[in-house]
Amino acid sequence: MSDHPSAESTPDASQEARPDAESSFALVIRARTGDDEALGRLCARYLPRLQRWAHGRLPVWARGGLETQDLAQEALFQAVRHLNSFEPRHEGAFQAYVRQALLNRIRDAIRRSRTRGQTDTLDAERPATGPSPLEEAIGQQALEQYEAAMERLRPEDREAIIARIEMGLEYSEVAEALGKPSIPAAHMAVSRALVKLAKEMASGNRT
Repeated sequence: MSDHPSAESTPDASQEARPDAESSFALVIRARTGDDEALGRLCARYLPRLQRWAHGRLPVWARGGLETQDLAQEALFQAVRHLNSFEPRHEGAFQAYVRQALLNRIRDAIRRSRTRGQTDTLDAERPATGPSPLEEAIGQQALEQYEAAMERLRPEDREAIIARIEMGLEYSEVAEALGKPSIPAAHMAVSRALVKLAKEMASGNRT
């Protein structure tokens, strides 16, 4: 009787661990070939991220739990519908792709709310649910300054901040989203991006 583990046990264990560890890049490639299982896992991975991000971006007067969920679902649905026309050039490409689709819908929702005079009916129809995560992180008055500074950052720095601060991803998820080789590498990328953001915001204050 051998003291060594059976040859069959190790591959089974690694096979069980692979689905959770499979990168979004790999899932997109598989989904583009018609793999429904990969598509389902891709949606399950990104829907909660998009919902967190949408909640962080919508102002209180244009925000509600159901509306946020609907916006995220709609953006993701449209993204996967056009998956064959999407070119996954790097690991973080799909996150940027679906986030831009959601951002467009958020901007539309804000414009519609302003047109309807949403602020006039806030107390009666939509009670405030407190500040968004983004508002809590930087303060309401700094939002415009933050947005302007973010636009001046390199795309990779902007993606690092969005993944960690706005989407609230764990560093393991940030590493996966940005294509970093390790959690420490993701931590370093976020830290450096935040330093650059702080410098850009300070520079904006002086102009």
